[in-house]
Amino acid sequence: MEDTETQLARPRVPMRTVLASIVGLWMCYFILTTVRAEILDLGFQLELLWRRLLVALIGVAFTFAMWLILRLFEQRSLWMKVSAALIIAAPVSVALAQANQMVFQEIEAKVVERLGEQQGLRVRRDESGNLLVDVPMPPRVPEAPPPPVPPVPPVPGGEATVAVTSDAITINTSTPQDTVQQITEIALGRYFLLLAWCALYLALVAGEQARVAERREGAFRRAAKAAELRSLRYQVNPHFLFNTLNSLSALVLTGRTQQAETMIQTISTFYRRSLADDPTADVPLSEEFELQRLYLDVEGVRFPDRLTAIYDLPQELADARVPGMILQPLVENSVKHAVALSSDRIAITLSAREEDGMLVIAVADDGSASARKGRSASGHGIGLANVRERLGARFGSQASIVSGPHDGGYSTHIRIPLFGPGFAQGDAHA
Repeated sequence: MEDTETQLARPRVPMRTVLASIVGLWMCYFILTTVRAEILDLGFQLELLWRRLLVALIGVAFTFAMWLILRLFEQRSLWMKVSAALIIAAPVSVALAQANQMVFQEIEAKVVERLGEQQGLRVRRDESGNLLVDVPMPPRVPEAPPPPVPPVPPVPGGEATVAVTSDAITINTSTPQDTVQQITEIALGRYFLLLAWCALYLALVAGEQARVAERREGAFRRAAKAAELRSLRYQVNPHFLFNTLNSLSALVLTGRTQQAETMIQTISTFYRRSLADDPTADVPLSEEFELQRLYLDVEGVRFPDRLTAIYDLPQELADARVPGMILQPLVENSVKHAVALSSDRIAITLSAREEDGMLVIAVADDGSASARKGRSASGHGIGLANVRERLGARFGSQASIVSGPHDGGYSTHIRIPLFGPGFAQGDAHA
């Protein structure tokens, strides 16, 4: 219970979701850069492939470290989370760019040389690491003037030198700022890549917070519904106890001690079973029928010659679930308005059936016409209203209750969703 409350109070994106998003990001990077290398035909596929994979793994590790810091801001406002993402991503992108530079440093000269050869140029580095481009000279023609030296493009932040030999023009394009510029360009790319992941992560955080808020709202609704059901259920027990104590008092006053002792034992069994369950829980229909049998046994001691109980519960519906003690007020009304007011033997029938995928439960009696008229006028008092409110709180519009006279008596029919072990419809809360 405490773990659930903590989870609702502090929503967090699951770590496996975070790891999946990070791995997915760098997997996309690995695939796209590999496809780009194939299109440009850079060569050295195997050497570039494992270096690219190493860079992706380093990216996963650095992004995970960034998440460990960013998650500290999950409960903060949106602007603080965005600001944290913008600030944290900057040093991480620089570190990734430097790692990229270190990993590809050895293979870089080979790739540049191969690209130069494809363009008919010879690209090489001198002992100082300067990049040299050898441009082949055209064959000499005695009559023709010497070829002009090709213009050297300006190199920002550095100098370029030209050396003319008998077979080539060598151009030195190396500058002191090359490495810094290259790292800066790579870092900018990594920065926007990390910001894209941060946007995804913040969206996941927002989604998780929305789900937690929805679960919290659902928990509050269920708690309120449970309180309502508990209150309605507790209305039944005092009413039943009042009636049974009156019946027990009548037995004692008339000297029927044996019947009174039997009634006390039956009342004890009834309350032990009825109070053992959660007031908001559903019970098997067979258990509900058994509770009503105990109650009618109690009333049978009071009316031994006027009460007959009939139970019609098909075996296939025995495990169907119903709200606990939902039939108690209806059975009690039949005793009060039919048995107690009649001098004849009255049969109270409890039955159940399946109808169009719904469970229909009926409580009927064959009381006199005068009793039926008085019952219709009184509307069953608190009993029928209690049952109607409990069904509404539990099932909403899926449940209905119809009560009225019929040929030879009075009946009440409850229609609720059919659910429980062995039934496909399943539980259906309102």
